[in-house]
Amino acid sequence: MAKTKAATGSTPPVTTLKKRAEYLRVRKGARCATPIFVLEAKARSGEDRSPPTGAPRFGFTVTRQVGKAVERNRIRRRLKAAVRGVGPDHAKRDFDYVLIARRPALTSEFAALVSELAKAFARVHRAPTRVR
Repeated sequence: MAKTKAATGSTPPVTTLKKRAEYLRVRKGARCATPIFVLEAKARSGEDRSPPTGAPRFGFTVTRQVGKAVERNRIRRRLKAAVRGVGPDHAKRDFDYVLIARRPALTSEFAALVSELAKAFARVHRAPTRVR
């Protein structure tokens, strides 16, 4: 049996942050803390526009305090799935986002995770950018 490509209606993969410097730059932007995760956002300046499409980029952080590797990977997959569902409607182009997971991200309902993410996107875009 040959492998088939993804369905034509599937969502594109999430563009991720790769370098530590990118994560550190986003730390200086807007921030929204929820019981499930912390969302940080910062607009990219002219020299940081590495994707040619100007699509939003996401970084995912799940620390060892959250759990063992299996749990951390499951949380990361859940957060990526939530971003795929909510991101196209709420994330702004030319923005970088970092999601820092908390322990309840593993056990909370997926619908609750998605709704919290939508609220967090609205909040970081509404909030004035703080300088830290």
